[in-house]
Amino acid sequence: MSRNPVVCLAGTLDTKGTEYAFVRDALLATGVDVLVVDCGVLGEPYFTPDIPSSEVAARAGIDLGDFSAGVEGGAGGRNVAITKMSQGLQAVLEELCAAGRIDAVLGLGGTGGTDLLSGALKNLGMGVPKLIVSTMASNNTRPYVGHSDMLMMNAVTDIAGLNRISKLILSNAAHAAAGMARGYETTRSQADASKPLIAVSMFGVTTPGVMRVRKNLEESGFEVVTFHAVGEGAGMEHLIDSGVIDGLIDFTLPEILNHWNKGIFDPGCERMEAAVRTGIPQVVVPGAAECFNFGAIDTVPEEYATAERNIIIHNPNVTSLLATPDEMRRLAEYIADHVNRAPGPKAVALPLLGLDNYFTEGSQWHGVDVTPLLDTLRAALDPAIEVVEMESNINDETFADAVFELFQKQWAARPAAGSVTAATATAG
Repeated sequence: MSRNPVVCLAGTLDTKGTEYAFVRDALLATGVDVLVVDCGVLGEPYFTPDIPSSEVAARAGIDLGDFSAGVEGGAGGRNVAITKMSQGLQAVLEELCAAGRIDAVLGLGGTGGTDLLSGALKNLGMGVPKLIVSTMASNNTRPYVGHSDMLMMNAVTDIAGLNRISKLILSNAAHAAAGMARGYETTRSQADASKPLIAVSMFGVTTPGVMRVRKNLEESGFEVVTFHAVGEGAGMEHLIDSGVIDGLIDFTLPEILNHWNKGIFDPGCERMEAAVRTGIPQVVVPGAAECFNFGAIDTVPEEYATAERNIIIHNPNVTSLLATPDEMRRLAEYIADHVNRAPGPKAVALPLLGLDNYFTEGSQWHGVDVTPLLDTLRAALDPAIEVVEMESNINDETFADAVFELFQKQWAARPAAGSVTAATATAG
């Protein structure tokens, strides 16, 4: 790197100027440069920024004076300020990143500041170092982080003045941001896009099968990214929509039933939609589709604590519940509908001796009848779609190998076949 690493320090210099000045000085003491972006709308900044809040507002298409007077008049004005300044900040940061002027972004916030900052930072590119010191970091962070790689550090105290505790937290944040900025050039070098990237969904009880599939893919010139189907399927859907994922083996589908029954692994979205929108090559396996989950056994809602649910204590903090026959039929219709509508190359594989490790001999669900799911899926799929059925458990190597071979056929049938030069991944 020919220039000094630069940390962009972004936030409200009117209400949290003292804290920002402390962090700026801590950053400079580490030897990095600092570029300060002001997002405040309530008054003059505590110190002069490199990019003023008027410019941030302008990037959102507004004049700072048009709404700042109304911010103190109630929640409506505050909400407008947060939303617009977040939009403006995102535009500013995207431009700075594209120009190669910054190597990390750091901000500090309470509830409003975290909303403002996260709306901008979480939309920056994967790998761009981004950190928010927030009073919300010990709470549910998904609304702020979304599907991004943004970091949140718990502020412990409110960000309202300096004291022996806040100085420790803010100092650590400054050093963390400085370290990431120094390493950003190396970080970027990890993004080798020469191999096609294949997403595979995985659960603890489908891990052996996924590991075998992954081994086959990697030995054949693919790069593999696995997504834990504990709600992270939403991140997979997001990356497929973003064009980052080239192909999909949707091996594990418990998030569908978790979504319907408000289980703890609810992805918060309709699964399998991204492949319909994008048309990437895919193979679908209904792995673990028959189950959904709650926390410890005493957290299972009374309506689900029935013999029909055949509850398994997966571990002290996770229980697994069985789908009813009606739910299995509905699941099959849902899966078939999404596969039928997907415009890209597609196929389905069915392991007839178990959708996960819960079905193995000696397990509580060994022998559980999932024919309502399998029969309905067969009937609902378009007859033109290839379906491979095997007298295997999903985690048997023979089944995993068949799934891999089935995926290779879909990969070869993609419209851009032959454009990728990875080893045997170029078949067709």
